[in-house]
Amino acid sequence: MPNPFARYDESDDARFYAVPRKVVHIEPGAIAALRARYAELLPPGGAVLDLMSSWRSHLPDGFGPGGTGPVTGLGMNAPEMADNSQLDGYVVHDLNHDPHLPFDDGSFDAVVCAVSVQYLVRPVDVFRDVTRVLRPDGPLIVSFSNRCFPTKAVALWLGADDAGHRQIARAYLEGAGLESVVDEQLPTPDDPVYLVWGRRAATR
Repeated sequence: MPNPFARYDESDDARFYAVPRKVVHIEPGAIAALRARYAELLPPGGAVLDLMSSWRSHLPDGFGPGGTGPVTGLGMNAPEMADNSQLDGYVVHDLNHDPHLPFDDGSFDAVVCAVSVQYLVRPVDVFRDVTRVLRPDGPLIVSFSNRCFPTKAVALWLGADDAGHRQIARAYLEGAGLESVVDEQLPTPDDPVYLVWGRRAATR
């Protein structure tokens, strides 16, 4: 049986992401819609982990340096994250090599993963560890559109349409133990944006 998490380019991800790619993967209207939904879902003043971070986080005002909610980035390219004005700090870490997050239990009030879930080869393992670093009732918010780097996206994702992507992402979160999982499409004037999000259990 073919491996659903195989990729066309199986070379070391560190090589692929060594070169900064300072592009936005969704258009302005989609970014605005994502930022507005974050404002509704993120706990005010909460500590946020930007999982698979890059040079832009699309978080609402009040998060990051100068705000009340600190933001930590975890990604593959240090120069990109260094150029992200919404990050208070960042860690270079390859989740496909090691799905364990380098943070203490209960470090964050929320975790966001924007337009990157399609590259994870062990997504349930990663999101299961997200529940460890989340505080009780904290949300994990996964967003995606219809774009990707196809050579690094997993076969399961490339073989599905937008509706299939929503089902895949939902299965990842539910498989990792997130509760009250919701999937939705945000109204946008340009790129489609889909959100799949759930919460860590309020108690263990």
